[in-house]
Amino acid sequence: QVQLVESGGGLVQAGGSLRLSCTASEGSFTNYAIGWFRQAPGREREFVSRISKTGGSTYYSKSVKGRFTISRDNAKNTAYLQMNSLNSEDTAVYYCGAHGGVVTVQAIRDQNVYDYWGQGTQVTVSS
Repeated sequence: QVQLVESGGGLVQAGGSLRLSCTASEGSFTNYAIGWFRQAPGREREFVSRISKTGGSTYYSKSVKGRFTISRDNAKNTAYLQMNSLNSEDTAVYYCGAHGGVVTVQAIRDQNVYDYWGQGTQVTVSS
């Protein structure tokens, strides 16, 4: 089992940047791939990005590719989401999730694959 805590959210102007962190306080962090999802008001939770257990492979949604970068520091039990060139469409609560085992590339975009979740952190982009 792993417990996840997100941090780093806040209010930023359009065009600005934020870095979110996802820290595991219990469990073996290296046993899990980490995904970032987001949920805007009135919308379903959507996939943003995912990084493998070792950090060797990463995936992004089309809407954030080229602007967001996912990374992880296993020595610190922390994954990051660097978000640049933010716009109002990025406003949402951002969640990190963890999954063990091997899943298909298509499945990593499915929130049901993830076994553990953090409480979320709010990102608000003002125009």
